[in-house]
Amino acid sequence: MIAKRAIPIPAAVAGEPGGGHAAPGRSPCSRRAARARRLAAACALGLAVMLAWPGAWAFEAGMPASAQDVNPEAATAPSWRPGSVAHAPRYMVSSAHPLATQAGADILAEGGSAADALIASQMVLNLVEPQSSGIGGGAFIVAYDAATQSVQAYDGRETAPAAARSDRFMKGRQAIPFWEAVNSGRSVGTPGLLRVLALMHEQHGRLSWARLFAPAIALAEAGFPVSERLHALLGDNKGLRDQPAAAAYFYDAQGAPWPVGHKLVNEALAHVFRQIAEQGPKAFYEGAIAQDIVDAVAGHAVPGDLALRDLAGYQPLERTALCTIYKIYTLCGMPPPSSGPLAVMQMLGILSHTPIAGLRPDTLEAVHYFAEAGKLAYADRDVYVADPDFIDVPVKAMLDPQYLAMRASLIRPGRTIGRAPPGDPAAMLALRGKDGSPELPSTTHVAVVDAQGNVVSMTSTIESAFGSKIFVDGFLLNNQLTDFSLSDVDAEGKPVANELEPLKRPRSSMAPMLVLKDGKPIMAIGSPGGSAIINYVAKTLLGVLDWGLNIQQAIELPNRGSRNTFTELEKNTSLHGLAAGLRAMGHEVREVDFPSGLQGIMLTPQGLEGGSDPRREGVAQGG
Repeated sequence: MIAKRAIPIPAAVAGEPGGGHAAPGRSPCSRRAARARRLAAACALGLAVMLAWPGAWAFEAGMPASAQDVNPEAATAPSWRPGSVAHAPRYMVSSAHPLATQAGADILAEGGSAADALIASQMVLNLVEPQSSGIGGGAFIVAYDAATQSVQAYDGRETAPAAARSDRFMKGRQAIPFWEAVNSGRSVGTPGLLRVLALMHEQHGRLSWARLFAPAIALAEAGFPVSERLHALLGDNKGLRDQPAAAAYFYDAQGAPWPVGHKLVNEALAHVFRQIAEQGPKAFYEGAIAQDIVDAVAGHAVPGDLALRDLAGYQPLERTALCTIYKIYTLCGMPPPSSGPLAVMQMLGILSHTPIAGLRPDTLEAVHYFAEAGKLAYADRDVYVADPDFIDVPVKAMLDPQYLAMRASLIRPGRTIGRAPPGDPAAMLALRGKDGSPELPSTTHVAVVDAQGNVVSMTSTIESAFGSKIFVDGFLLNNQLTDFSLSDVDAEGKPVANELEPLKRPRSSMAPMLVLKDGKPIMAIGSPGGSAIINYVAKTLLGVLDWGLNIQQAIELPNRGSRNTFTELEKNTSLHGLAAGLRAMGHEVREVDFPSGLQGIMLTPQGLEGGSDPRREGVAQGG
């Protein structure tokens, strides 16, 4: 059994291994805006109603993205429309699909723990949202244990096979095209989701492991209605049609995606879930299922080298949670190999040296400062962050208050800095190359609070839409190895920290986070969205902690920011009117589809408040 590595709050915030430092704060955040009138919780529908009436939760297809956005989900993102805060007195689940939320809420109603509800929700998501996550992928989890008043971080990230080498995605000395790398057996890493969920359940579960699979098994056997979002994503995905097993499940005999409302039955996945429920994760990592996975990867037209020993040897990790002070709050998240919380913390630390907290959210100045802070954080991320078991990640130096103040001094009020250079917080810059590999947005997030005050925030993924497209026993395998740099050196010939190595975990931008005040959790938040996750989560935290918005209002703020290339504004929102002003300040502006999928919960003196991103189909529900 792996020893616990929990951080008590707030004693171990500053100066601990993997921890941050207190950033110099401005005055405590001002609650200038009156909170909007709260409405009753939406979409609290039972499973029977959901199965009978798929139109109750189907969203409308959105406008297509341009090819330059490199965003396979943007073309089928649901139309943006506002939602309302969900309220509950004791427990709550916020997930990316109503059926998954219902499954988790039912577990909590039975007296299950937050960990129990998280597992039940995730198994349903594997079934109803197969494009985003599942047992063929991995996850990062940040959890607050009410009994010990501590924060834990669980690493269920995929690992590279033992046979993998750094030139895996290269031809000669050049990286192969990204999509060629994705749609292959070579892109599949060793899945970690089940092992990390089992570890968390061993420590924090109250109901039996088998009970947690019952909702997903029932839905898989009875069938679930195809949502409008799933239908649209299937229609746009050529790679999935090229894989016979996937095509037979997701498309009809003429090759058309199953229509909205079609009842999709997955008996193969139900059988897999029954085995895992009865035997534990061993049923997946050893035996017939493991052999099926290895055979499917080896049998692809571009075969991979995932082996039985990789599956049998996979171990989840407990890492020391990454925590830092932001004004009157403590921010906690997943440490590297995730770059997400670290970059979010850098952004907020940098922004604390600007007047953004006193600005209205959608003003020219607020968007300018936010984009500039993002450029600085992403510049550091691209150089320094990778698996800390393979390379030194200067986390402490990157969150040092003096370093963040120095980085903030590069921001000018009326003019962009252009493309930001990386800093050199630990005298490593001359030795590190830049990783410019894309990171795509097919991921999901779940937040849970139970009646005892335990909180979990999990982001899970199979990487790009439908992962590697390899469909095995009713589930999809990840393409997570394309989160490594496709090349082992940068354009200047310097080694890249995030190069592919045997058994290494690829860098991620997933940012499951908790916010604490006076040592108690007040917020759980996270989002899918590839490398844009950092901007989505930072925007939402800023909205709640500095602009006085409730969780739903903060989620609904138009997405904005820069990943140190152009400045992105969410298309068809109020930010459109800022484009000309930003261009006058030197920003290269692009208005793009931003299919964030933020899910969050606030813990307030009046009870729990849940938020769900109206850009997708998730809901929050509790009791």
